[in-house]
Amino acid sequence: MSLLILLLGIALLIVLITWARLNAFLAFIIVSVLIGLFNGMNITAITTSLQKGMGDLLGSIIIILGLGAMLGKLVADSGAAQKIATGLMNAFGKKYIMWALVLTAFVVGIPLFYNVGFVLMVPLIITLSKKYNISAVFIGVPMLAALSVTHGYLPPHPSPTALVSQYHADLGVTLLYGFIVAIPAIIIAGPVFALTLKKINCQPLEIFAGKDIPEEELPGMFTSMFTAFLPVILIAAGTIVKLLTNSENIFTKIIISLSDPVIAMTITLLYAIFSLGLQRGKKMNEIMLPLTEAVKDIAMIVFIIGGAGGLKQILTDTGISGQIAQALQGMSVHPLLAAWSIAAIIRVCLGSATVAGLTAAGIVAPLVASTGVNPSLMVLATGAGSLMFSHVNDGGFWLFKEYFNLSFKDTIRTWSVMESIVSIVGIIAVFILNYFIS
Repeated sequence: MSLLILLLGIALLIVLITWARLNAFLAFIIVSVLIGLFNGMNITAITTSLQKGMGDLLGSIIIILGLGAMLGKLVADSGAAQKIATGLMNAFGKKYIMWALVLTAFVVGIPLFYNVGFVLMVPLIITLSKKYNISAVFIGVPMLAALSVTHGYLPPHPSPTALVSQYHADLGVTLLYGFIVAIPAIIIAGPVFALTLKKINCQPLEIFAGKDIPEEELPGMFTSMFTAFLPVILIAAGTIVKLLTNSENIFTKIIISLSDPVIAMTITLLYAIFSLGLQRGKKMNEIMLPLTEAVKDIAMIVFIIGGAGGLKQILTDTGISGQIAQALQGMSVHPLLAAWSIAAIIRVCLGSATVAGLTAAGIVAPLVASTGVNPSLMVLATGAGSLMFSHVNDGGFWLFKEYFNLSFKDTIRTWSVMESIVSIVGIIAVFILNYFIS
């Protein structure tokens, strides 16, 4: 009976978000309350569960999300992202323009949230396509594949960061494995898939062409690259030290301390304030204003993540999560495949990668303890599933269609297929990685 209540609850969640157009956070609260009531919980117990679930999840990631949003805003507004793009373009040249854009998107996609990266990078695509007379879709899809992969697989993006908390995974190890999985996903869904798109007619609107910041006003290439990659460097350094040595000395203690995600993001943001702001003659109040705006931009994402945490706690307190774990074990479904499949189904139904990933995690999280599966791989499997087949119920679908001025059919053929390839290659890569590390 409890499993039936859960299925009806997920169906209601889909109806509330897609048909009733209800805010996802409010939909999570309504569904959580109803699932609790139909499982015999009283209102006091339900609200206690909701508060605990939201507090537990947000308490572990809110600092990282806030600092990540601020860093992304600084990288974008300072022109650091533009500097990285132009620098790599000059280094690679017209012949390898696609690979330059893929690398650019991957670098700037780490600190930038997806929508920010899209709006920032697509005008560059349109400008370059006109300059070199190359199809915007041909060079744009690989770049967006890289942005999509960083959004779905790699912390400090909201969904992967929240999934790390949900599965009690190590963020540094997840980041390391995420890089390994990201490479084939980006290459196959990007440059390889783009070879089939050369004949698609694409005439992006002039209004979306980029307006460049003058070269003399941009930060240096080293400063831009180093600032964007610093959190990855710090977190990866600590992870590698922990994997390669068991001995403790002052050096390893310092490296491991600096690799703590909160400390790494704080150090990076402080460095960015100096390198991208103060060092270039900006006053502190000029730098702080965009940072305040950045936090406002992620407010709703934070609430949605909190709502998912509340639902997960309701499923735990009612015993539904345990029943699901037992049922899936009885069906002999590999936990990685279960996480990917459930996230993919919810993604296709709802459109939101974040909601899909977090909802799936709330359902399958008990499998980590009961099966001993690697929690970092569960993060990546769920992230891969949450990117499956973006279509009309996903804002990203319409962003791509309108910016590139494509027909509905061509948007499905390009954007939707690219997202599906990212998802499928991702889960295959996760299983291959699982074979070698298990």
